[in-house]
Amino acid sequence: MQKTLSIIDTILTFLEDWTLFIAVIVALIALFFNVVLRYGFNYSLAWSEELVREVIIYTTFIGCSAAIKNRSMIKIDALVQLFPVLKTPLNYLSHLATLIFSIMIIYYGWLMAARQVMTNQKTIIMQIPMVYLYAILPVMGILMLIRTLQVFYLDATKQSS
Repeated sequence: MQKTLSIIDTILTFLEDWTLFIAVIVALIALFFNVVLRYGFNYSLAWSEELVREVIIYTTFIGCSAAIKNRSMIKIDALVQLFPVLKTPLNYLSHLATLIFSIMIIYYGWLMAARQVMTNQKTIIMQIPMVYLYAILPVMGILMLIRTLQVFYLDATKQSS
């Protein structure tokens, strides 16, 4: 089981890191050229701002999976600091809440993406089909589900050792 989790972790880490890297680099280059054109030549690229907005959305959702892997999700730990004995049960409760959230995102994200297919909406300037943007929701949910199960398994095996 540990070897399978390690392989899945390696693949997901590679995909997350490289897609985030490429997306941010593309957005930075587009934004850089837009700034140079705006202030140097008094001309602006409208599509670069739309691209940056879409990249911010994309990186935020993919970053959720990376945050779970790195155990850097936002948590309120005041109760754990007051009662350290509750750390393990609250940690498992947090994993359970993340699992429920990821399943809801998969389900409702799929429904929203399906509706975008039916309406055939596109972004205003770049004419990107909106289904591509909404499809990130179920993908993010699946990645969060896998990452949460990995972290849950690692916590459970560490606890039993």
